[in-house]
Amino acid sequence: MTRRFASIAASLALAGLVSACATATPYQPNIPGQSISGGFSEHRLEADRFKVTFAGNSLTSRDTVEAYLLFRAAELTVQQGYDWFSIVERETERDRRTYVDRDPFYRPWYGPSYGAWQPYWRYYGGGFGWRTWDPYWGDPFWADRLDVRTVEKFEASAEIVMRKGAKPVDDPRAFDARAVMENIGPRVMRPVPKA
Repeated sequence: MTRRFASIAASLALAGLVSACATATPYQPNIPGQSISGGFSEHRLEADRFKVTFAGNSLTSRDTVEAYLLFRAAELTVQQGYDWFSIVERETERDRRTYVDRDPFYRPWYGPSYGAWQPYWRYYGGGFGWRTWDPYWGDPFWADRLDVRTVEKFEASAEIVMRKGAKPVDDPRAFDARAVMENIGPRVMRPVPKA
């Protein structure tokens, strides 16, 4: 009964930890050590030129990362006293990693207190003859339970130049800052304030 209770308690604790981390990056400054990773950052290159970046976590889609980048560029343009901005250079990077882990719920019952002893079986593998199974050597039997997951993260960056006055009509790289904020603003998810 105690082993079952400990297993249920561990499962609930793991579920609580996963649900706390299971949030896409909100529209926030990218500050190391925050509870949800990622966010925006910018660097002034000249008086009217900035490099703006938005980094998302593994739950943030590429579309969201690129939309938040545009929103930050527009917000920064208005904060600096300009009306429109032009994207000089733009790039979106994808970081893709595949992890292969042993099933976290499969741990041999014998544990570390039994030293070097571990179970070992032989079984008849049909046309392959006698085969052996050892839980740590990955033989093709029931203990090969693996968790394979691929994680993608996106980071978008753009170099922008800010200008005052009316936006040029014929420049596809030019954006009216207030129009961008008005159009993208309702879809922007901001961080939840801590209670």
